[in-house]
Amino acid sequence: MSTLFHQAPGGQAASLTSRIISQGKYEAATMLRNGEQLVLMVVMPLLGLVALVATPLLDGMGYSRVAIAAPGILALCALSTAFTGQGIATGFDRRYGVLRFLSTTPLGKGGLIAGKVLAVLVALSLQVVLISTVAAFMGWRPPLAGVLLGIPLLVLGAAAFTALGLLIAGTVRPEATLAITNLGWILFAAVGGIVLPAGKFSSTLEGIVQWLPSGALGNLMRAALIESRLDLWGLLVLLAWAAMASVAAVKWFKWN
Repeated sequence: MSTLFHQAPGGQAASLTSRIISQGKYEAATMLRNGEQLVLMVVMPLLGLVALVATPLLDGMGYSRVAIAAPGILALCALSTAFTGQGIATGFDRRYGVLRFLSTTPLGKGGLIAGKVLAVLVALSLQVVLISTVAAFMGWRPPLAGVLLGIPLLVLGAAAFTALGLLIAGTVRPEATLAITNLGWILFAAVGGIVLPAGKFSSTLEGIVQWLPSGALGNLMRAALIESRLDLWGLLVLLAWAAMASVAAVKWFKWN
């Protein structure tokens, strides 16, 4: 809570940017100290990467197992941190009155949301470094052009899932937020096209997956990191989800 009364050197009030950075540091530290969130953010993606590379599930798709698995697991990191992790944390902050209290401070509602987004990006950066390092030891060698394309796409995915997480956390009870975000993580990861390419599903499910934010992000990351290509349909779908979720969160988010 040191962000509430943060001052610049010399006793002057800190700028809004400084307050946001301080709040982001606090939010990120809180996320990284939470055991349940660490399991979702680190352990589950690593286990998923190892499982996909060690089993023949991705065979027959024209590329090595790790080349197909790594982009999907990076997308899963965005889902874990932005949707499930931030959704649960925000839901319980709302329950205990933390959000209502912080929104009345000089940080403001906008600064609070910006701090949460910053925390998501910090945590996601650490996940990307860890997953990419492990994947590299497994033989992953993504093209440089694909990496440069994949970074902003992953940030867009994090923005979309952060908005979805905040929408849920700001409209339902914390216990319901916990259940919905965890169930959403399981469904998106298992059959949402974020880890497994849509081609691995039936034609009916494949058609549904193409419209989901998880399927869009998974397709975008695989197209970028395998073929150095921008999946325009996936980009349009993900942009639409990010815009709709953001508008809905702003409109219906309840601070207490």
